[in-house]
Amino acid sequence: MATVTKKAAQRQGFKTGEFIVYPAHGVGLITAIEEQSVAGHTLELLVIFFEKDKMTLRVPVAKIASVGMRKLGEAAEVKKALETVRGRPRVKRTMWSRRAQEYEAKINSGDLIAISEVVRDLYRSDTQPEQSYSERQLYEAALDRMAREIAAVNKCSETEATKQIEQNLAKAPSRAKAAAEEAGSDDDDDQEEAA
Repeated sequence: MATVTKKAAQRQGFKTGEFIVYPAHGVGLITAIEEQSVAGHTLELLVIFFEKDKMTLRVPVAKIASVGMRKLGEAAEVKKALETVRGRPRVKRTMWSRRAQEYEAKINSGDLIAISEVVRDLYRSDTQPEQSYSERQLYEAALDRMAREIAAVNKCSETEATKQIEQNLAKAPSRAKAAAEEAGSDDDDDQEEAA
């Protein structure tokens, strides 16, 4: 199995040194484009490194479309995703196992808007009831995927991107109202104590 690495190459619109989104793993960096001979056939492979998972993946150029690999979202798509998390949560009244499968499918779709819907629907503020372990796992997976893409698009750290998402989550109408009511009840308590 011989490997030949090509420098600064471009295949199907993807080039080395570029961040991409691989649906099953999130944001990765194309580090090289290689040719490998396997069973007498020559394959062109994109070598993708996922920093968070410390993993390298080799994707045949011919399979790029079928695996759903795509370029990073534009700034407009990031803005729309942040607007999505500010929306009202939509939780279906179906069994948790079915909803969990739907959330998992959205996360693994690689679609930033679908992932932001999962973040919005599973987010719990401090004033809301505790999440189950599986809800928390799905929420954190979606938040992580969303933050990684926003960080790569906005060229900031994942921590900054996570803060940006959480600030937008707090601006959701029902959450902002609940926070204002809680702050109002604290003020009422303070006034009663002062009287």
